[in-house]
Formats: sequence, structure tokens, C-alpha cells
Amino acid sequence: MSFDKQAVVRKYQANETDTGSVSVQVAVLTARINYLTDHFRAHKKDHHGRRGLLTMVSKRRRLLVYLRRTDLGGYRKLIDELGLRH
Repeated sequence: MSFDKQAVVRKYQANETDTGSVSVQVAVLTARINYLTDHFRAHKKDHHGRRGLLTMVSKRRRLLVYLRRTDLGGYRKLIDELGLRH
């Protein structure tokens, strides 16, 4: 079980060459976080991987704070599409 990074990038990019905008980064991190969350259900003792997961969660949080500060409408749209912050 894996996630298709290219499909996530294509869905959230603003144009064909956009691979590093904040919304794309948040979407890719969210896909990786969701994948790893399932991984840790099966591998409860993978503590080294869990540290990487926490790093990704922190980075996503910082990117979302930046996006909220610079583009509130885009932030709200992205949160709804990704299903974050219920």
C-alpha cells in the first residue's frame, strides 16, 4: 500500500510546472502522513519511523500557518479538500 505522489501533485498544482507551492506541499505531506498512520497500526514498535511522522506533522502545521496568514481563502479551500481540522 502506497500513495501516488504524482497524482497528488497533479490534483493540487496551480499550473503544469507547479510542484512546490504551499498547497502542493501540504497535500503531499497529508498523503504521506495518512499512509504512515496506517503503517503504524500494523507496526506498533516502529519508533524511528514515528519520529519522522512527527516531523512531517510539524512541517505541515507550519506550512498551514503560513498559508492561513498569506491566503485565507486558499487555506480554507485546502482544509476542506483534505479533510483537516474537523
